[in-house]
Amino acid sequence: MKILIQKFGGTSVSTHERRLLVVNKILKAIEEGFSPVVVVSAMGRKGQPYATDTLLSLISDEFKKNTLAVDLLMSCGEIISTVVTSDELSKNGLQSVPLTGGQAGIITDDNYNNGSVLRVQPERLLNILREGKIPVVAGFQGISENGYVTTLGRGGSDTTASLLGVALKAEEIQIYTDVDGIMTADPRIVSDASLIEEIGYNEVFQFADQGAKVIHPGAVEIAAKGNIPLVIKNTLNDCKGTIISGKAMQISNNIIDGITSMDDRVQVTVECDKNKDNENYYVLFDELANNSISLDLINVFLNQKIFTIDKKNMENLKIIMKNLGLQYSYIEDCTKIALIGSGMRGIPGVMARILKVLAKENIQILQTADSHTTIWCLVRSKDVEKAVNALHREFKLGGECN
Repeated sequence: MKILIQKFGGTSVSTHERRLLVVNKILKAIEEGFSPVVVVSAMGRKGQPYATDTLLSLISDEFKKNTLAVDLLMSCGEIISTVVTSDELSKNGLQSVPLTGGQAGIITDDNYNNGSVLRVQPERLLNILREGKIPVVAGFQGISENGYVTTLGRGGSDTTASLLGVALKAEEIQIYTDVDGIMTADPRIVSDASLIEEIGYNEVFQFADQGAKVIHPGAVEIAAKGNIPLVIKNTLNDCKGTIISGKAMQISNNIIDGITSMDDRVQVTVECDKNKDNENYYVLFDELANNSISLDLINVFLNQKIFTIDKKNMENLKIIMKNLGLQYSYIEDCTKIALIGSGMRGIPGVMARILKVLAKENIQILQTADSHTTIWCLVRSKDVEKAVNALHREFKLGGECN
């Protein structure tokens, strides 16, 4: 039995017309000899009747403190999708079984709103497949060992797909969305952004972690551990999509696979000389960690510390710095640009090319960092579009999907 996981996002199941496209993708998989397991998200996005955010708007902010009840409510959108999708399959002569995440065998701890998966018990799914039926599983959810519905946090439906793919030893995991796959840059910023046809787990994990919203990084990590290929595809067309695997090789010889960016960064600078009589200078990072403020792009020099934080943490940081008695400066409205590619490993001069290109465009670089496969540059948000386009041209990443 060749098992295939097919996950369809909220926009893919949001209308009758799009659900017919979903049915066609499932029929095609069966024609190719696969036994599909379907994972679905809640229908539509905020404002539409069964979207998760819409469901949450039905209860008061005070009651949202009851996380057990909130998880039960949030699980409803995906459950509705399973039944509606099963109805569409039935109309096309296909037998299916709609299932909650718990019924599909996803067992979690009792950390409501962000459950950690303890194990996956695939026996029910295997029995359904042996009967020649299609399991349609509600994404984003599981069940605790105490029998309560739990949700898996942001990107939970992608996580569900990867969990089931690994547990069932699937041939591959297909993630259907409303874009053609992973692009060399955000097409809203770069008009000639091209499709990345093949890419490794580590590179796509960097894409997801650095702001690209095509797939959740946790789902990539799970698939990588199980060595199950992921394919990002578009529900709305037949573009071949992006293959993600341990064996994937970039067809081109580009040093850079692609460019992504993350907005709402704030750069913070703390100088030693201005705080030389304050011992709190040396415990600053500990205090920020104790207050759950995540740091990024950390540069520590002899005379200063420079780092970035998410804009949402800025008010909390101001309180902490005041309590510590530390002087500091900060620059708001920053964006972190990430250039990602395994081809840069061991290649000299890549950073120099980046700095030269941005200098030619009169773009001030506030901070840089690098690893074996990623180079980061912090710029002012007003310069992002110009910066990303210039870098995209420099590394010859343009093209289009065939």
